[in-house]
Amino acid sequence: MAAAAAAKNSHLKVHLRHHSLHRFLQRSTKHSIPDPPVSAQKKMGNHLGHQFHQSKWCSSPFPHSISRKTKELEFSASSIISSIFSSRVSSSSSPKLGLVSWYLGMIQTRPVATKSITSAFIYTAADLSSQTIAAENSEGYDLVRTLRMAGYGLLIIGPSLHYWFNFVSRVFPKRDLLSTFKKMALGQTVYGPTATALFFSVNAALQGESCSEIVARLKRDLIPTLINGVMYWPVCDFVTLRFVPVHLQPLVSNSFSYLWTVYLTYMASLAKVSSS
Repeated sequence: MAAAAAAKNSHLKVHLRHHSLHRFLQRSTKHSIPDPPVSAQKKMGNHLGHQFHQSKWCSSPFPHSISRKTKELEFSASSIISSIFSSRVSSSSSPKLGLVSWYLGMIQTRPVATKSITSAFIYTAADLSSQTIAAENSEGYDLVRTLRMAGYGLLIIGPSLHYWFNFVSRVFPKRDLLSTFKKMALGQTVYGPTATALFFSVNAALQGESCSEIVARLKRDLIPTLINGVMYWPVCDFVTLRFVPVHLQPLVSNSFSYLWTVYLTYMASLAKVSSS
């Protein structure tokens, strides 16, 4: 009897809970928004279906408008940045900067000719400086000698430096310390002695010296010149080969060679060796 009474009481409690929950839901739905009529629901469904059909099978203008606005904003931002940059460049630019830009463009388009002409100018300036320092001729500068130096830079040093640096960069493409030292050693043992011997020989031949006199000049002047070159060129070559791009290495090397060419033209101007 007690078990039956307990079961009846629990069943009654569950029924009361369901009844109170049902009454609470009824009171809350009285204040909610009423559902639209069936016709309105049908019209809304047809409208949404039509919009879905257009967005699925037709190109909706909404994404295109967003992408078009985004592109317009990107273009306007890039144009603003470019205009600010150009105004800054134009405000800070100078004729020197324009000349440098023109020269770098010429190196890209006509590398051999540009480097050859540059070398000719450097050899001309170096020879004039050498004649000024020596001041041997009181009558004035020896322009024929200067012309010989300019021709040597134009026809020999300029083109050879271009092909030499390209060759070395292909043989040792890396720019680490070991590759840099290998390039320097190759330059000191191959290019440097060859260019110096050719310089003395061509200059002596243009001055009318015979083959025996050219050989005697080389025996006298070549070794001391190479020894002095070992004391000067390694630091210059290290900076050039380690930190300078390949297409600008002849320019930097020619810039370093200005002082060297002053010394070299002085050595080439020494009196020829007596044949007796």
